[in-house]
Parts: sequence; C-alpha cells; structure tokens
Amino acid sequence: MSKRPHILALGLALVAGLAACTPQTDESVARQDVVFAPTYKGVKTDLLEGDLVNFHVAMSGARDETDVHRYAECAAAQYALIRGFGFARHVRTTTDKSDEIWSGDAVYVISAALPEGLKTIDAEVIVADCEDNSIPTV
Repeated sequence: MSKRPHILALGLALVAGLAACTPQTDESVARQDVVFAPTYKGVKTDLLEGDLVNFHVAMSGARDETDVHRYAECAAAQYALIRGFGFARHVRTTTDKSDEIWSGDAVYVISAALPEGLKTIDAEVIVADCEDNSIPTV
C-alpha cells in the first residue's frame, strides 16, 4: 500500500488551511471594529397626514446606515411621547451618504395603542435605550 495518497491529502489540507490564513483583500471591516464618534446634526419632523410622521435626520461619524436608522427611531419614539402616544410603527427609512454626512428619511405611524405590524416600537423603552446610548431625541 502506497503512502503517496495520504501525503498528497495531507499536503492539500495544509495548503487549504494556509489559504484561509491569508489577509482579506477587500476593504470590508466589521461594524464593531469601526470607531464610533457620531455628531448628531439634528432632526426635522413633518406631520404628513393624521398619525403619519416623516423624520429627516443627519449625522456624521456613523458606522453605517444602522446608526442613521437608530437616530431616526429615537426621534420617532420621543415625538410619540411628546404627542401623548406610547407607540410607533416603522413604515420605511431611506439613507444616503454624501461626503461624511449621513442622512435619513424615515416615516413612522404614531399611536396610543400597540399598532399592528412587525416593526413596532414601545416609545418609552426606545427613548430610555437612546438615552443610555447617548443618542439624542427630538
């Protein structure tokens, strides 16, 4: 019985293992590895119709669109509380980045009772979380 197949298999396994150790050539960086030093540039609200509210947010230092979404969510939660409501439902958020400024255009439905839908928020819980994470609200 020849030992060559075993040696060949071992050699291939070593090459495959070393290939996995090569540095990544793309420029992707994990979110948690990016320095997060945000500057929140403000929120503009527009009542669209009834309980439908549009939030325009801007910030610099965001790691990605998730930070912009969170900023808009914080604004929506505080707005709901200011208006005497306890809940909101996320309708949509679009984000854009121009130079170092991120902007978000979010729409929420605010309501006194927990609205139907998958993306609902309890305004008091979200505002408390925003305060804990130093994200400003309206």
